[in-house]
Amino acid sequence: MKNIKLMYSKMTCLLALVFLVTISCDRDLSEEAEFADFAKTSEIFIEAPIGLGTDFYFPFSGSKATAWSVDESEGYESQVSMRFDVPNADDPEGSYAGAIFRIDGSGRDLTGYDALTFWAKASQGVTIGELGFGTDFEENKYQTTIQNTSLSTSWTKYIIPIPDPSKLIEERGMFWYSAGTQETGGLGYTFWIDDLKFEKLGTLGTPVPSIGEDRTVQAFIGTNTVVGNRSVIFNLPSGVNQTVIPALSYFDWSSSDPSVVAVEDFGRIEMISNGMSVITATMAGVQATGAVTFEVLGEFESAPIPPARDPADVISIFSNAYNDVPVDYYNGYFAPFQTTQGQDDIFVNGDRVINYTDLNFVGIGTFVDVSPINANEMTHFHVDINVREAIQAGDFIRLQLINNVGGVETSGDITIDGSQFQSEEWISLDIPLADFNGLSVRNELGLIFFISDATISNIYVDNVYYYKE
Repeated sequence: MKNIKLMYSKMTCLLALVFLVTISCDRDLSEEAEFADFAKTSEIFIEAPIGLGTDFYFPFSGSKATAWSVDESEGYESQVSMRFDVPNADDPEGSYAGAIFRIDGSGRDLTGYDALTFWAKASQGVTIGELGFGTDFEENKYQTTIQNTSLSTSWTKYIIPIPDPSKLIEERGMFWYSAGTQETGGLGYTFWIDDLKFEKLGTLGTPVPSIGEDRTVQAFIGTNTVVGNRSVIFNLPSGVNQTVIPALSYFDWSSSDPSVVAVEDFGRIEMISNGMSVITATMAGVQATGAVTFEVLGEFESAPIPPARDPADVISIFSNAYNDVPVDYYNGYFAPFQTTQGQDDIFVNGDRVINYTDLNFVGIGTFVDVSPINANEMTHFHVDINVREAIQAGDFIRLQLINNVGGVETSGDITIDGSQFQSEEWISLDIPLADFNGLSVRNELGLIFFISDATISNIYVDNVYYYKE
């Protein structure tokens, strides 16, 4: 049994879940009640967008809004296709290409299909980061994703299996994509997609759903979280196994003791009382591999409330006390030194917390798809840290700041000796930026590293910000 201590919520993801509140009617639905029929149209783009309405293309934040167009000189067995121009990483209009195609109107009934299919090629050999469907910027209830899809310069057919078609009674999110230039050295490229449609292939292998390895998670009363590491594998007609990342709502979840851990709408999990409960799941009637045992320890002690400061004197990276600037990630690492992450949607009784476990070193990034931090006017760096284990002689945590990541880098660090921490207690650190030895420039701060060299492996982190004294 793999034991992991963490508090976290949701998967690495691009988009946040939104809860749908329904209001009950004055009377129950009768057995004779009929539900509306929705269009069963399978085609999304065949030489032109089909049945999407007039307002259907919605770019992601930070992407180039004009990346998509209809190309009338290139197509699969035709002269028309969808063209996607991925910009250079330094393009002022957007550093990547990404958007959703959402029906402008009622959704479609996709229960009669088992896959989204399309033909694609690129101007050079490239890997597209994410492709899928089910993203509508509303609930994203059935968001479905495949990652790292390799395109060549020849037209090739691609298949994205539907995890459970019976769920898709009224789906508006027909397609979505996200493509960057990490593998091309920041240089842009073009790819094309044609004959984008849902199909009933009937040749997909039995799905193999998973909620990760068996593991034990320690949490606190009031923690709201979800099960990460979700996947489902399909054997394609070609014999290749395709891994799909399904939304929580494709699974049917159960708790061995709902009085300890309750499973709510969309598979969201809430810690109710002290004790232990095992979370399992099925998908389309197939038992998912893996189980998560939650050990609920009691009430959680939040980090100290930061002092009130003028917002103009604060650049917040992660804090409930201030408005955070955009952040690329809270868990950047280099293999094999991986750590378990908490993102900016971790909630314990309304408080956000990051938990790093198996810590060696980990970075908070603000330089990939967001603007680096200009801290020229700031004087201090603040962070609250709670060490969740016994502290031994030689333990330490080193904080490192890196400016102009990937360019003419300068960096500075400061080491906090283990004697300055108390086990399972919050310690507030206010460090003058001048004390970060070697940090001669701080106009483009892109990384905040927490380094322990494995001397300390489990910490909570909160209230990460720069400020002006």
